[in-house]
Amino acid sequence: MIGNLLEGIPDLLPEERFEELASAESVTVERIVSWGHTSPETGWYDQPRHEWVLVLQGRGVVAFEEDEEVTLGPGDHLLIPAHRRHRVAWTAPDEVTVWLAVHYD
Repeated sequence: MIGNLLEGIPDLLPEERFEELASAESVTVERIVSWGHTSPETGWYDQPRHEWVLVLQGRGVVAFEEDEEVTLGPGDHLLIPAHRRHRVAWTAPDEVTVWLAVHYD
């Protein structure tokens, strides 16, 4: 199946969009589309699997519970080890941010 990760993005995006692209027993690949979205203020992601994320378009900031923040732009990628508590602190409000995320054991 052929697709384009930068196509099919709606003009209005009231909520951040998570789309599973492929999966197997120990890996899931998803496209995440943000447009000024952040994680809920009260919650941290604490995932049981490692997550590798790549920003294809736009900009975003990933914050970690230990007060570290990482700013990512097009082409930047980040490995988040399993159970490292994190959240999306900011995404560009003036453009769509497209992430490619790979979750694996």
